[in-house]
Amino acid sequence: MDLELQPLNLPGIENKRPLVIAGPCSAETEEQVMSSARQLASKGIKMFRAGVWKPRTKPGGFEGHGEIALPWMQRVKEETGMLICTEVATPKHVEAAMNAGMDLLWVGARTTANPFAMQELADSLKGIDVPVLVKNPVNPDLELWIGALLRINGAGIKRLGAIHRGFSSVDQKLYRNTPLWHIPIELHRRYPNLPIVCDPSHIGGRRDLIAPLCQQAMDMGFEGLIVESHCNPDEAWSDAKQQVTPDVLDFILDRLVVRNNMEMTESLASLRKQIDEMDDHLMDLLTKRMRVSREIAQYKKGHDMAVVQSGRYTEILDKRGAQGSLCGMSPDFVKKVYEAIHEESVRQQMEIINK
Repeated sequence: MDLELQPLNLPGIENKRPLVIAGPCSAETEEQVMSSARQLASKGIKMFRAGVWKPRTKPGGFEGHGEIALPWMQRVKEETGMLICTEVATPKHVEAAMNAGMDLLWVGARTTANPFAMQELADSLKGIDVPVLVKNPVNPDLELWIGALLRINGAGIKRLGAIHRGFSSVDQKLYRNTPLWHIPIELHRRYPNLPIVCDPSHIGGRRDLIAPLCQQAMDMGFEGLIVESHCNPDEAWSDAKQQVTPDVLDFILDRLVVRNNMEMTESLASLRKQIDEMDDHLMDLLTKRMRVSREIAQYKKGHDMAVVQSGRYTEILDKRGAQGSLCGMSPDFVKKVYEAIHEESVRQQMEIINK
């Protein structure tokens, strides 16, 4: 299904990369909201974010003040001229946010993962002209993300965008939420006119990772950034470790290299032609490899041998992983390639064995 899209068209914000949305994780107090907003406005930030309703993993944490905080956001708009935005998760949130004059809404990862909740939000947005950004679901499911976007778009919201905030993983290493960049890249391939905004705060979970993640997002052609920035991050009531001061955010943005999507040059076209030719060779080699695999299947069938020979499979993964490392490639990458090749080889062999 296609998305019917229009530009975000945010008043007072130039249509250039990157769109920057910044502000604290949570609206804690009126003083904290105003101090953060004034400092960000002085750095040239045009759109202020703060969580009014905060879904938390466990009960007992600060879950936002709710509607009590909305007048603080209105004051930000009145006194600084910044646009204001917040997360919504229920129809009641949408109604209250729009009554408070929110200029943009976003949907959180937990809500995106629930089609019933997304449909309720979509129904509540019918007849409202407001930009909506949809975060990826907590689990790495592109179709679920697209489904959430389609529901919002189906409600008549054409000023629509996506937020890449990373994906939960049981094997957490460097990042709080693993980036899995190939998922937003595939989303962009399918919907090239859909703006994608990166959330380095939730991907990294640490303030020292925000700068490199912002740069990665720009290198991949993302339209914007949504960054958590607090006047006193160490004292934040939620997600203190991933928030930066407005001064630090200004430093990060000042050094950001924004690469333009320029027209393809003759040199680039020549290099891409080389890639296409090598891909043709790869496909030819894979075809020949599968042909040999099918011959092996005939042999196994004739000698009542099992299709999968675990010792041989382990030998291939170890050997090619080491070879890939020597060639400057990640062993994990090589392993994934050969796992995919082996899976297809087994599939083809099973077809022959079962005939």
